[in-house]
Amino acid sequence: MKSGFFVGLWAFGLACGVSAVSLPLWRALCRRWGHVDDPGHRKIHVQPIPLAGGLAVATGGLLGGLLLWILQMSGVTGRVEIGSLGGETEGLRRLGVLVAGAVGMLVLGAWDDRRDLGAAAKFFGQGIIAVLVARWGVQVPVPDGFAIFGQVLTVFWIVAVTNAFNLSDNMNGLCAGLGLIGATAVSVSSLLGRGAPDLACGAALIAGSLAGYLPYNYPRASVFLGDAGSQWVGYGLSILALLSLTPAAPLDGGLQWSWRLAFGVVAVPLIDMAFVVVSRTWKGQPFWVGDTQHLSHRLARTGLGKAGAVAVLWLLGALLVALLSR
Repeated sequence: MKSGFFVGLWAFGLACGVSAVSLPLWRALCRRWGHVDDPGHRKIHVQPIPLAGGLAVATGGLLGGLLLWILQMSGVTGRVEIGSLGGETEGLRRLGVLVAGAVGMLVLGAWDDRRDLGAAAKFFGQGIIAVLVARWGVQVPVPDGFAIFGQVLTVFWIVAVTNAFNLSDNMNGLCAGLGLIGATAVSVSSLLGRGAPDLACGAALIAGSLAGYLPYNYPRASVFLGDAGSQWVGYGLSILALLSLTPAAPLDGGLQWSWRLAFGVVAVPLIDMAFVVVSRTWKGQPFWVGDTQHLSHRLARTGLGKAGAVAVLWLLGALLVALLSR
């Protein structure tokens, strides 16, 4: 576990450093490309903000992971085997599928940021990625003979969590902060509770990339995540949640799986999404059309302000993780 702990620290530090250092470059490129979020409609910023956050976070996670692998191969850090995804060959194949899914979500989100895809096209793209992951990556555990149900539940879970984090990207730092809390919880739990250093390192890469980004976005924002970043975060947390499932107890000859930590790391975005979907549907509005009725907006209107509302939701997310992972 000691070796896994230090490799996890390396993963967090590398991802954080790459994300923070690459962000100014991505910000300049996004300004040059016109890849910005323009003011207007429900938005409160008065000048275009570069949508560079998602690109920097993805760079931190992917390049940080590559650098970590190079350091492991050179013997600088300890070696961590891919055990959570199966044997060596199977684990590498599944890892490749999961990384491809993350890149797919990033590209889909960037396309949406650039061209403003409709809801149907967006859900379709997310669904295709989720189907591929459910078929060849990871899926919800189900009893033998019910694999198709596991795949259906996996697709629903990935799409739901991805969109929950996408919807939570409505105030500076909210989506990234909740993702940082969730990924950190999975990393710590994987080391201390499960003895799964590979999963701990993967979660640490996501947490580190978000930690490197947050100072640029909270409390004042010089960049936004954009749909590319919020979908990257949501997809990543949906996968971490599935991989964090642990056998809890025998059940009719099989195993009962614990969903407590899995739900805890995504609880606040899911609760908020459920709230706004019900609220919009009740009012006869399309649930995918944004408004200012999110939990964050309601908290901000109580006098907390936007930064205060985000901090309260971060605290709520941390408390839920702590309570549900016990």
